[in-house]
Amino acid sequence: MIRENLKVYNTLSGKKEEFVPLVPGKVGMYVCGPTTYNYIHLGNARPLVVFDTVRRYLEYLGYEVTYVQNFTDVDDKIINRAREENVGAAELADRYVSEYFQDADALQVKRATVHPKVSEHIDDIIRFIKGLEDKGFAYERDGDVYFSVTRFKDYGKLSKRTLEDLQAGIRVEIDERKKHPSDFALWKKAKPGEPKWDSAWGQGRPGWHIECSAMSHKYLGRTFDIHAGGFDLVFPHHENEIAQSEGLYGVAMAKYWLHNGFITVNEEKMSKSLGNFFLLRDILKKFSPAVVRFYLLSTHYRSPLDFDDEKLQVAQKGLERLQTASRLLSEAIDAGAVLPQNGVSPKARQFEEEIQSLHRQFIEAMNDDFNSALAIAVLFDLARVINSFVAGGVTSHEDMEILIRSGGTYRELVGILGLQLENRSVSGDSELVESLINLIISIRQEARAKKDFKTADEIRESLKQLGIILEDTPQGVRWKIS
Repeated sequence: MIRENLKVYNTLSGKKEEFVPLVPGKVGMYVCGPTTYNYIHLGNARPLVVFDTVRRYLEYLGYEVTYVQNFTDVDDKIINRAREENVGAAELADRYVSEYFQDADALQVKRATVHPKVSEHIDDIIRFIKGLEDKGFAYERDGDVYFSVTRFKDYGKLSKRTLEDLQAGIRVEIDERKKHPSDFALWKKAKPGEPKWDSAWGQGRPGWHIECSAMSHKYLGRTFDIHAGGFDLVFPHHENEIAQSEGLYGVAMAKYWLHNGFITVNEEKMSKSLGNFFLLRDILKKFSPAVVRFYLLSTHYRSPLDFDDEKLQVAQKGLERLQTASRLLSEAIDAGAVLPQNGVSPKARQFEEEIQSLHRQFIEAMNDDFNSALAIAVLFDLARVINSFVAGGVTSHEDMEILIRSGGTYRELVGILGLQLENRSVSGDSELVESLINLIISIRQEARAKKDFKTADEIRESLKQLGIILEDTPQGVRWKIS
């Protein structure tokens, strides 16, 4: 069973471990989602694509995956942005939830099993905080409620930090109301003009960390299989989630903790403060969503990923290689609809063996902590082998059956990475656009037949300027969108 060979890097243990879910055949997975006060940026997009791919692979292995990804729609950033735009915080958050789905859908990110919002789970959060207070992990000060980090003996186990290290590193003025400088807010007393809800401690709103603890346990239980997010969430967010959840329930929050690496620009972490901050919307004005997804998977998810236009251009060429193989495959299958039954040729047997070997290599790559970069390298080898076989010609029905099976394997593996093999992206009625282009091609062919090469070349060049590339081949004229 290929399931049994899956290894994942667990941030908690600091090593690769065999993946064994809590319930055989089922996986519970929680991924921290965006704070909805702006369009998502490239740093948000990476975990979306990475952990969508993890989910896709787990489903390919036959697991039933319950995938939960939240929206933080109650937060200081949302409140501040709403004030700037003179709109309600809820209205602003809802707007950017809708914008999120537009971007995520473009990147082929599958919808989660559940997309919980903080604003819809206030009662769950209040009950969670009350439970912590009853167990002595939380205390109230003037309407604010804090988690007492000294009460949780394992605090720092995920990030490998001690309370002494944290106290020594504190650079801000210490709140004298706290028992320890690292105590963090579970409930914040209401301020004028902010969203607020009634609670046992007065009107207020939840802190950031408690939100994910409450929502993940509501949908996945006290212990679930995978908690994932960006590396920047290891501390304090995920560390605090562990303290809250394990403080209340006394059991491990999650079995495996997965974190993707940073996006860098010129090898510096992308951030607003450095001015090297890129919204996904702006990138999608220059590159297709399929290219962006390919780029985000072209490096192992735990490694830093450096960003610039040149790297996206390389990704575009790489994706086109995979798309070309798919196109040639489809054309060969269409052209060979009726072939004689002459038996399987030695060339086809060797081809099928190569495909099967590369299939195994793809699985080995993904089983090694979801190594999408190595898996893409295998896809390039698959594309090369398919192109070579198609170029040699398919002469028998039996060989064509092997090509069809191999093409199915190729597309299945590409699908695990959520990549699009269709390299023609046209707006409006795509059938109408395709018909018009084919009509122009037929006019060009008539000009060539009349040896009017000047007109034929002008048509070709005009289409090129519109981003439509013509390729004259022995099998006829092919076209694609550049």
